[in-house]
Order: sequence, then structure tokens, then C-alpha cells
Amino acid sequence: MAHFAKPLRTLVGSLAGLALAAGWLWQPFLMLGLLAGLLYWLVAARQGRQALEITRVGLATIPQRLGATSVVVVGIAGVVAVLVAMQAMAAGFEATVTRAGNDETAIVLRAGANAEVSSVVERAAVPLIMQAPGVRRDARDVPLATADVVLVATVPRRSTGADANLEVRGIGPLAWQVRPQVRIVAGRRFESGRRELIVGEGARTQFRGLEIGDELRMNNEGWRVVGVFASGDTHESEVWTDAETLAAAHRRNGFQSVIAALDSPAAIETLRAALAADPRLRVDVETTRTYYRQQSERLTTAIRAIGTGVAAIMALGAVFGALNTMYTAVSQRAREIATLRALGFTAAPVVVSVLLETMALALAGGLLGAGIAWALFNGFTVSTLGSNFSQVVFQFQVTPELLGRGLQWALGIGLLGGLLPALRAATLPVTVALRES
Repeated sequence: MAHFAKPLRTLVGSLAGLALAAGWLWQPFLMLGLLAGLLYWLVAARQGRQALEITRVGLATIPQRLGATSVVVVGIAGVVAVLVAMQAMAAGFEATVTRAGNDETAIVLRAGANAEVSSVVERAAVPLIMQAPGVRRDARDVPLATADVVLVATVPRRSTGADANLEVRGIGPLAWQVRPQVRIVAGRRFESGRRELIVGEGARTQFRGLEIGDELRMNNEGWRVVGVFASGDTHESEVWTDAETLAAAHRRNGFQSVIAALDSPAAIETLRAALAADPRLRVDVETTRTYYRQQSERLTTAIRAIGTGVAAIMALGAVFGALNTMYTAVSQRAREIATLRALGFTAAPVVVSVLLETMALALAGGLLGAGIAWALFNGFTVSTLGSNFSQVVFQFQVTPELLGRGLQWALGIGLLGGLLPALRAATLPVTVALRES
């Protein structure tokens, strides 16, 4: 039976470590309760105070094994930095896209279309949609709605000069009331009937030839940039112009969408029912909040999955690094630990002390990785291909929640990497340990 004791102990320790690490990642509040109990035990119990003293001695020896401990810290820092950066990218993209929507405006697309660029709303259908029940009206009893033309132009990036897709949106005269978050920050608005553009701040920073006074070539015609606008959402990745002028220049007979202000958030059901009951219309209706959330879901899910997968692979390497480092540390301190056990220290303080040392190194790595992610990526501006096959400009958002998640991963890695060495330190026969150097 003794022959199977060590493998069995390793298996049990591994399973326990996986269970604790999983609980720490997915049930943090439960684990925080256990952590509070551990802190009380460390302060109030005699064995807990023994564990703290052994930990203090172990931490004091770190300078003598700085190279090995640096492997743990740097490895965990890399895991946390990658995890937080990728999640910050997804959070930034999602926030930029979803901020364009709310529950007080509706978007009407052709039935079955999953994005504006793939939708065509016939010109004859636009008045029917705008006059439908549920659409808000202004003081003159005019429906607050805009029929938009959406197409894609090719422009060079500032960074590389390579061509990229830029979304061009033609808007109706009431678009400014429908989208009140959009404001001119430089220059002026375009004039209806003229080939003039206003450019979103995000598009101007990412692409060439979009400064005020520049000319953008579309369909072999020049369009003059006359202003810059800000909105704080995905519209900043676009350029805007007059819808009728854009449609005429590109020989478009219809529109891609109709955006309408609602009487109230509940009016979306009234509008949906009215349009569904009209046999002349084959359209889908959603609030703009729902529409833009759906537009962001696929990419944000993919980014988060890739980031988590890469971080998990790196975390596996960090766990083995921690195992190697702590096994070495336990081996180097075997005589010291055996002496303490010979003096009456039980196994529990030894196990806890090794775990505390590993968790301290993991916490240092987690803080380092979180600091790197914050310094390098918070507010970092990039662009990626959105649902309309055009570039969406957004900023990484390194939030406190993501930093906390990164530290959770760091401590989980430390827990996995320290448990088996801790069990070895506590169960190694005293006579054997006293002979180890």
C-alpha cells in the first residue's frame, strides 16, 4: 500500500487544487468566505500563527532564489496582461457599438436582413413606416424619423496606408433630432443637395484624407469634408452626408434603414404590430439598443473566447513554472521544515505556509500584469471590421472588474501551483527531510 501512497496523494492533491481553483474563478463569493475563515484561523489559532511565522521565513529567503521566483511572477504577469487586454478589447468594442442604441428609438430593416448594409427599404415604404403609430412627432406634427442610405467607401489607413472600408451614411434632415448625441466639434454641417461630408472623430484619427477641406473620391466624384462630429459611439467611425444626394450619386432607389424616435419605450410593440399588419411592408423592427447589441455579440464573444483560450494555455505553463519553483523551494528548505515538524509544528501550518508563499508570488505577478495592461491598453484606439463590412473605431476599456478578474486568475494559478509542493513539504518523513540539503 505504501507504494501507492505517493501517487494517490498526488492525484488527490491535484483534484483538490483544480476544485479550489475552479471555485475561486467561478464562485468567488463562496471562496471569499473561505478566505475570511482562513484569515481568522491565521490570527486566532496557534497553528495559524505558526503558519504565518513559517511564511515569513520563506518570504525572507526569496532574494536567495530570485531567478526561480521571477519565473513565477513574470509568467503569471503575462497571463494576466493577455487576459485583461483581450477582455478590454471586447469590452471597448461592445461599449462603442451598443452606445449607439437606446430603447427610445427603433430601426426598421428589410425582413431577414441582419445588418443595414444587407437591407433595402423601398422608397415607397418609407412614408408608411414614418406615419405608423408609435413614431414620435415634433411640434409641427412631423414624424421624427430618418431614412438612411448606407454604403462602404475605400480609404487608406493612417498607420499603414493600406486600404480599408469606411462606412458612409446618408441621413435625412431630422436625423439630428433622432440622434441628439451627435454634435459638430469642428467645421459645420453639410448642406443638403451638395456633395459635402462630415466626418466622425474616430474615422478622422484612423484614416487618411478626412481632414476638413480634404476631398473623398466616391464613384469617381469628389466629396468635400466640411466638418467633424462626435457621438461617443460607433457612429464616430462613419462619415455622414445628405441621403438624397448620396442615393442619387450612387443610383440608389431605396434606403438601407429607417430610424424613428418612439413615443415611449413601450411604443416599440405598437410600431411592430402596425408594420406587421400592413401587407405592403415586409420589414423587421427592433429598438436600436437591441439591434446594436446583436451587432456586437458575435465579435465580442469571439474576442473573449480567444483571449480566454490563449490565457488558459499560458496559465498552464505558469502553473508548471510555479510547481517547479515551489518544489525547488521546498527541497531547499526541507531540513528547515523537518526541524520545525520535529519541534512540534503540525502538517497544517506547513501546507498553509507554502500555499501562502505561492499565492504571494502569484499576487505580485497579477498586480504586475494588471499594471502592464492598464498602462499599455487602457484607452488604446484601434479599429476592426464590423457587421457592415466597415471599420469600427473603438478604445480598449480596462475596467476595475477586468483587473479584478485578472487577479482572480493569478491567485487561482498560485493555488494550483502551490498545493502539491505544500503537500510534499507536509508529508515528507522527517528522517528523510533531515538528510536533504
